[in-house]
Amino acid sequence: MMTENKDKRDNRTQVSRRTVLKGAVALSAAAVTGGFALNLAAPGLAEAMVKKLPAKWDETWDVVIIGSGFAGLAAAAEAAGAGSKAVVLEKMPTYGGNSIINGGVYASWDSKFHYRQKLNLGDDSPKQHATDTLKGGDYYNIPELVDVMVNGAEPALNWMIDEGGAQIRETVTRAGGHTAYRTHSAVAGVGREYTEALRKIAEKRGAKMVLNSEVTWIWRKDAEPASPVLGIEVKRGRRVLNIKATKAVILASGGFSQDLKMRLAHNPRLVASFNCTNQPGSTGEMIRFAQAVGADTLQMNFIQLYPFAEPETGILDTPAVYPFNGPGYGIVYVSKEGKRFVNELERRDVCAFAQINLGAGAKPTYSIFNEAMVLKMGGSNKEVEDGIAKGRFIKAASINELADKIKIPAAALTETVSKHNQYIEEGKDPDFSKPMTKVMIPLTEGPFYAVAQWPAIHHCMGGVRIDAQAQVIDVFGKIIPGLFAAGEVAGGVHGSNRLGSNAIPDAIAFGRVAGTNAAKAKSRT
Repeated sequence: MMTENKDKRDNRTQVSRRTVLKGAVALSAAAVTGGFALNLAAPGLAEAMVKKLPAKWDETWDVVIIGSGFAGLAAAAEAAGAGSKAVVLEKMPTYGGNSIINGGVYASWDSKFHYRQKLNLGDDSPKQHATDTLKGGDYYNIPELVDVMVNGAEPALNWMIDEGGAQIRETVTRAGGHTAYRTHSAVAGVGREYTEALRKIAEKRGAKMVLNSEVTWIWRKDAEPASPVLGIEVKRGRRVLNIKATKAVILASGGFSQDLKMRLAHNPRLVASFNCTNQPGSTGEMIRFAQAVGADTLQMNFIQLYPFAEPETGILDTPAVYPFNGPGYGIVYVSKEGKRFVNELERRDVCAFAQINLGAGAKPTYSIFNEAMVLKMGGSNKEVEDGIAKGRFIKAASINELADKIKIPAAALTETVSKHNQYIEEGKDPDFSKPMTKVMIPLTEGPFYAVAQWPAIHHCMGGVRIDAQAQVIDVFGKIIPGLFAAGEVAGGVHGSNRLGSNAIPDAIAFGRVAGTNAAKAKSRT
């Protein structure tokens, strides 16, 4: 019996060796004939690694951009502006991805309006912004990538205002993890303010956009350092098309928060019971396709929770942005017991897990603010009225009445608010060591408001590896010719934790870099 089992194992070994050899021969033939494409992702047997290159191309463009959010639109605008024939491919039936439903908050040390200076909100600089970003990411960030973001933030914001007609509110907030008042708010209250501006610039410069175009492969012949990305395979309805990129392909497809399997593979604690702020298309397949043609990835386990999402659905609606914008002006976070549980100016990950660690039955927590804070936080009276009508904001004339309406102990909430008012006056928070500033507003005059909040999956800090020119790097540390990436699909900018309002400047700054450099690439006609 033992001899028979040994023979079976030997046979399996021989089969496995023959299979590998067969695959090696096939790959060698591919290199010789040029008729096969690189495919490092196929599971199972080695011969499955062969994938035939297109015999002909259905479309040809100079620069092909995958994804129509902040990064993709910025890349398209710059590529087209430099004279390249550029197309944006979007798999969803509408444009904008997560960007269009983003909270519209934008971190930049300054803008053309100089609101921080005019409102006497203290000093700031790109260096200070970079320092905060590195600290906020536990120094897992790649410093040269952080520099691209912080130095590109102001010119990108002014570009959207001047050329795209974007509008920002006449205030600047200080968000959690930031040491300065540098977060600007879109007048629209959502990311559409910026996506519309970018779309306008891109289309004015000649870029095209095609919806319902699902990319299903990236074409590259082999993993030799000089071997460029050739184009992509796209599914449109029942048709499968091969699109050639004579200069470059730019990945701007976002993260993978909606892909539960992929998410759990990298961060098993983010189980299915967590809600997600993302739109359904955030499924990460472009990261897999990039890996299949040799791209390196990094920090894929760093996935962020947004602490202030709507508790039942997980959406990031307009009321869900108020808790984020409020800490610099005195907003207070409280539990169901009416007590503070965290320094409100802490990073998102700290705030999120402070809520989760309250234990079973703690959902939801609340943010408490008053009318005097609304405009300072970048809000508007209409937004508050709309939020009340939808049941998202709860309004009351007194703290006791507010406590009664949200069903938390009135005595505890009154004591919490009274202590926080005292801390603002004294300039010191002995409970949670929050930095108290002179512009914080005590909760002494109503009307008062509460908004419910709870953490939801929000942002992937990891992704494909890029350099400061937005070029994708392979597993050997070499540039993959003709492949760029920008925005959430790329890793290394934010480290272990993204500071709120850094997403938009990251995506747009790197989108501009990617589009500019892609347009400079030598055409492979």
